[in-house]
Amino acid sequence: MSVAVIGSRGQLGTDLVETLEKTGGYEIFPLSHGDIECTDEASARKVLSSIKPQVVMNCAAFVRVDECEDSPEKAFRVNSLGALYVARACAEIDALCGLISTDYVFDGEKGEPYTEDDRPHPINVYGTSKLAGEELVQQTCRRWFIARTASLFGKAGAQSKGGNFLETVISKVKKGEPLRVVDDIRTSPTYTRDAAMVLETLIRNQSTGIFHVVNDKGCSWFELAEKTVQFTGFSCKLEPIRSEDYSMKARRPRDSRLTSARLDRAKGHLRPWDEALLAYLAEKRHVASPNTAS
Repeated sequence: MSVAVIGSRGQLGTDLVETLEKTGGYEIFPLSHGDIECTDEASARKVLSSIKPQVVMNCAAFVRVDECEDSPEKAFRVNSLGALYVARACAEIDALCGLISTDYVFDGEKGEPYTEDDRPHPINVYGTSKLAGEELVQQTCRRWFIARTASLFGKAGAQSKGGNFLETVISKVKKGEPLRVVDDIRTSPTYTRDAAMVLETLIRNQSTGIFHVVNDKGCSWFELAEKTVQFTGFSCKLEPIRSEDYSMKARRPRDSRLTSARLDRAKGHLRPWDEALLAYLAEKRHVASPNTAS
């Protein structure tokens, strides 16, 4: 099976390409920004029509949530129009179109994890632009799947963010700097290696529909930082704060944890976030390799 991975050098794209390579049986076309410009429809059509993959996995996105508020045109150009142009190119070659989306399509007011059947209601530009991308893909392609994920962490780091939250925490504690972390926003931290394994299953099975691809349970950002410090064995001053006390331009959902009713049939739930965290820390050699690492 031939698979094109757009955003192949990103945090998730890197692990997806590696997972496809390790699994075997795939002809892989890794496409970075230098290979394809998703916001240019001619570029998307030219590149994808020339290689004619059976599956296109679009991992490209503008993910700086606060910057999306300052640059909504860029957010919609990348996250909405970019998704549309890739979807149109997929439709022309009858490729399965996969799109990575986000927990931020929800408002966080449900009070419990969102399933794939819950109605989206974004509260910031980033979430709105990603939801528009989802809808455009569904309207354009005969065969599609959308994988919503959240709070990704992986060995490649987020290029646009210069790393990830965990590496920021570790860098600060190594320097003995105090940490003030928001404790009233809950999310579903997700290890990109785990997410990539689910995506490989969805690709192999030619699955269609919306799937929530996150590690199980969920936690607050403070709990994530606290567990990171605990696992690495560093000592530092860790202070929980309210989101109102932290300067953020974009509104964040208070509780955007995700769960899946559909992955039970496709693959099953991913391991809990704290087990995935320990595996990540081992992969990055911040701790000794645990038995739970895969």
